[in-house]
Amino acid sequence: MKKVVIALVGQPNVGKSHLANAISGSNLKIGNFAGVTVEKATAHLSKEEFAIEFIDLPGLYSLEDFSADEKVTKDFLFKGEYDLILNVVDSTNLERNLLLSTQLLEQHKKMIIALNMDDEAIKDGIEIDAEKMSKILNVPCIKVSSKTKSNIDALLETLTKTLKEPLLEPKLIYSDEVEEQLEKIVSFLEEKRFHHETLTNRHIAIGLLWQKKEIYALMHEQPLYIELQPILNNALGHVYMYGGCDDIEEVINRQHNAFAMGLCAEVLSLKTPKSKNLTQAIDALLIHKLFGLPLFIFLMWGLFQLTFSLGEVPMGWIEEGFGWLGETIGATIENEALQSLIVDGIIAGVGSVVMFLPNIMILFLGIALLETTGYMARAAFLLDGFFHKFGLHGKSFIPLVTGFGCSVPAYMAARTLKNKKDRLLTMFIIGFMSCGARLPVYVLFAGAFFEEDVAGNVLFGIYISGALLGLVAAKVLRMTVFKGEDEPFVMEMPKYRLPSLKLLWFVVYSKSLMYLKKAGTYILVASMLIWFISSYPHNSLLEESYTAKIEALQTAELEDSLEQNATEISALREEAIATLENEKNEKLMENTYLGMMGKTIEPFFAPLGFDWKMSVATLSGLAAKEVIVSTLGVLYSIGDEVTEEDSSLREIIASNVSFASGMAFIVFVMIYLPCLAATVVFAKEAESHKYTAYLVVFTFATAWILAFITYQILTLLA
Repeated sequence: MKKVVIALVGQPNVGKSHLANAISGSNLKIGNFAGVTVEKATAHLSKEEFAIEFIDLPGLYSLEDFSADEKVTKDFLFKGEYDLILNVVDSTNLERNLLLSTQLLEQHKKMIIALNMDDEAIKDGIEIDAEKMSKILNVPCIKVSSKTKSNIDALLETLTKTLKEPLLEPKLIYSDEVEEQLEKIVSFLEEKRFHHETLTNRHIAIGLLWQKKEIYALMHEQPLYIELQPILNNALGHVYMYGGCDDIEEVINRQHNAFAMGLCAEVLSLKTPKSKNLTQAIDALLIHKLFGLPLFIFLMWGLFQLTFSLGEVPMGWIEEGFGWLGETIGATIENEALQSLIVDGIIAGVGSVVMFLPNIMILFLGIALLETTGYMARAAFLLDGFFHKFGLHGKSFIPLVTGFGCSVPAYMAARTLKNKKDRLLTMFIIGFMSCGARLPVYVLFAGAFFEEDVAGNVLFGIYISGALLGLVAAKVLRMTVFKGEDEPFVMEMPKYRLPSLKLLWFVVYSKSLMYLKKAGTYILVASMLIWFISSYPHNSLLEESYTAKIEALQTAELEDSLEQNATEISALREEAIATLENEKNEKLMENTYLGMMGKTIEPFFAPLGFDWKMSVATLSGLAAKEVIVSTLGVLYSIGDEVTEEDSSLREIIASNVSFASGMAFIVFVMIYLPCLAATVVFAKEAESHKYTAYLVVFTFATAWILAFITYQILTLLA
């Protein structure tokens, strides 16, 4: 089968990913473009003799460089290897979408226009004559709906047909004045019998008139360019005179706008809408001046309540399952060191992370719902004025909310901010938005210190507190480091749409799979490493000393068993033996590599109320925040006696950590540096090691100071 690549191109919110899902049968895969950290989605489909790969490029409004995402799309279209452009257009906003289409028509590539959301256009009383549009443009135009999957088969048939046929020159008509000058350039090229292998003379004439660098570079090598230069200068002079300006970009924009407007007048007709505009009706409430913000806060509160309450039951099942697995496998292994590695290292470490998968899935589902329904843009609009008071741009909301899921895509989402200071400021406070990796830590400590019926409120409070602290930090940074005026907020308001269940499933599934892969690979290795350095070196003298004490107590117990109060004495002996066992494990742990490391850094964290185990966990969290939980799971399962009545890690935390220390730990985890992967992405996006160093110092200093204040206040209150 012949492999072909199809580039899905369109403006934001036109349903490209949804359409790719509908075409390919929901087999989208997420990856990164080579050499850059911009996320892309790909899908594969076999059709007739073609093995088709769809590449869903980042949305963009034009082929001009505005943001990093748009630049990636432009670079791919100009330099990448692909066979056809599938231009996805929002049928309910045809004229605006056609501005990009006109630029794509100039690329001299096979192209199909998919008039998506046809079902919504019909409801709004919009009728598009796709057949007439195809004849005008000389490009296939197909009305489709990714939601209802109408005409998907027709689109696929058109795709295969277009791939088989030779390239047809699209009919992109400009104003009479421009067409006249293009004709002069084309006539000259034909007189000189100039012929290019892939480009037509009209395409070359358009490139020269629009001053495209790649066309100029091509023609500058030709001998006829000396004769062409005066004709081109004369043509540009006429275009500037007719256009009333001497800026070629302005001339191009006017030509494209005029063409899009004229095309819409030919193919689009408005009828009486079949249904009332639902978007306006919902917006009347959701972005209301008085009710909008409280409703947004209520929705976010509800999301975190569900994250904790719905996740509690399956989390318990997973916890019990890993406990059973550890006991079952441990009983079959005679070698004590191997048994400890598998049960206390691998199963305890990985299990303590996997048990929070339900919470992660619920959180990602909630964020995906906000995005796919169109509510996320409304939330940005609601918070724009509020953000400006803290020196942030309205568009900062999108990367900040994305930060609740993961800091890596959040840093990349900051590319939508054109001003470098706005972008850097937003990136500096993304870490205050608690990512999904921190959620297991919060759930662990919230469950340890609060009742289940209030733990959801505590979880919501943690997230809101982090966001508010981020805003305060933004104000400080704006007044000190990133001085300057921020740009006005301009953002599209997409229509409300029912979310695609398949798309939601794809988002939740892909994010959960990434989480499990991290637990099964990186966190597995980290857990094994932590087990090793928390178990070695063995202190034989210390172990023998405590073993002798325990054996002495056991011998004394046998001698006293003949006495009348043998039961009471036996209970006291068992309690003393258990105390010695715990003390032995604690002392042995302190003499391991990890214990030595923990004791070394403990003075730094002591003012925050952290013991050496918590101190070590914060360092391991630099690699990935989930490792904090697996670290605590390994340390406390080895260093403390775990009884049937006290088998949960949350119960162990509650019995070994004070409330003030626990809350200070949450504050520190909430603020200090995101994971290593996120820090690397920050360095790439900031394009400066200096700002990366600032981020490390800023987050650690802020986290330590606020955790110290939290611990001291709660200690005084207690």
